[in-house]
Amino acid sequence: MAVAFRCHRHPLWHDKPLILASQSPRRLALCEKIGVTPDLICPADIDETPHNGEKPKEYAGRMARQKALTVQKHYPEHFILAADTVVCCGKMILDKAEDRLSAETYLEKLSGRKHTVLGGICLICPDGTLYYRLSTSSVRMKRLSMQEKKAYLASGEWQGKAGGYAIQGQAEQLIHSIKGSYANIVGLDVFVLSGMLAAAGFSHDIPE
Repeated sequence: MAVAFRCHRHPLWHDKPLILASQSPRRLALCEKIGVTPDLICPADIDETPHNGEKPKEYAGRMARQKALTVQKHYPEHFILAADTVVCCGKMILDKAEDRLSAETYLEKLSGRKHTVLGGICLICPDGTLYYRLSTSSVRMKRLSMQEKKAYLASGEWQGKAGGYAIQGQAEQLIHSIKGSYANIVGLDVFVLSGMLAAAGFSHDIPE
């Protein structure tokens, strides 16, 4: 049976809106799944190009913080929630697949191997306090046949997805195993997020 949640603000911040600095419908859905409905969606317009030599964990942290801080400039004294998902093989960052060639290249690289999905989460409170956490999930994709690769590429589901796949879609059948948070791979580790919100003055109560 589905469980509903109530979200309570810190007494001093009861009237402060929560802004989600992301245009991802998956992150919005994951927030709402734990009873956290943003008052406003405000994507951060930033350059997401990795710096030369930047490590995946550093990149995930920089992106999440930069998104949150960028939106905070326009909405000071609000709660700002931002996140970034990074797919990497070793130290190699696999960006969002924008064309069929890049998606095919990523599938070739991930086929039959383990890779890591990093989820950087940043929450800025109305008083400027910044919380940051990193969620790490390990994913092993099955060894893909030529037919499986062609079928997934033909689906178009890979477009705009980090690493060239969306685990919550057709790609789920291509995943052999995962270790860590499934929600993190989708786009937002709700377990980690829930703890951050509680630390910031939010709490999730199961109604009687």
